Amino acid sequence: MLDVPILPSHPSSHGRRRPRSPIQRSTTKYFAVFNLHRWIPLLGLLLIAGPVEAGSTDDLIKVLHHGDCRSCQLTDADLVHADLRDADLRDARLQRANLGEAQLDGADLRRANLSFTSLRGASLRGANLEGSLLYGTDLRFADLSGAKLSPNALEKAHWQGASGISKGIQSHAALHNAGVEATQAGRLSDAEQLFSAAILRSPKEPLSWVARGITRSEQAKDDLAAQDFGYAASLFEQKGAFDWAEQLNQAANSISTRRFQQAKQTSGSGVGNQLLEGTISGLRMLAPLAAKALIPLGLGL
Repeated sequence: MLDVPILPSHPSSHGRRRPRSPIQRSTTKYFAVFNLHRWIPLLGLLLIAGPVEAGSTDDLIKVLHHGDCRSCQLTDADLVHADLRDADLRDARLQRANLGEAQLDGADLRRANLSFTSLRGASLRGANLEGSLLYGTDLRFADLSGAKLSPNALEKAHWQGASGISKGIQSHAALHNAGVEATQAGRLSDAEQLFSAAILRSPKEPLSWVARGITRSEQAKDDLAAQDFGYAASLFEQKGAFDWAEQLNQAANSISTRRFQQAKQTSGSGVGNQLLEGTISGLRMLAPLAAKALIPLGLGL
């Protein structure tokens, strides 16, 4: 016989009792046991903790205690100030890891994936980085004295302020793009030097001459800027780009005579800035070329 609970009578029921079916009673008990509110704190803890990768943890312990961890999985690892001198990190996966100011002198990082890894201020003296992936890698202010790098390895890395970079490692594009970055940051003197280095690597690339001319005009180096624009014009003529050549020659002539103009110019508003803004009527047509010269190479623009 089923154990049917006795419900309190209702005035409209005339004393009759309405029994609850077994299914209804079972359902009520089910929801009473699995109360969602009881599980919310535990769910929160699970969400905060996230999945734990035992392999990554083991590799992190291994590299910190033994220094050798070939093919280790160290993605997103926090290795700030870590002492990894002479460590074997060949083929290691170090994407987005933080190795800021780490000691990596003599470390073997061949074929390591260092995409978007921070090596800012790290010591990499004598380290071997041949074949490593340095896409978006932060090498600013790092010491690369004696480090081995593949040709053009720094083309897509950030290396401004790094020391000890061997000659020939930096490609023309890497030097030009570093000059663009320095120009955008307002470091015109540094930008001029970087564009000069890019020109030494590839003297037949007219955009680097244009870019250096812009930075020089911003520093009121009128004669030098005019020479850069004039030489860039000759390079464009050799390429058959006669419209660009004519506009650059006009720019060179205008810069040469600028000092004799009586119009008052505001400080910090050189010809390069005015070219980009298109405010000088005689040089307005050069604005697209100036903008093109100050866009990082390799973007298909």
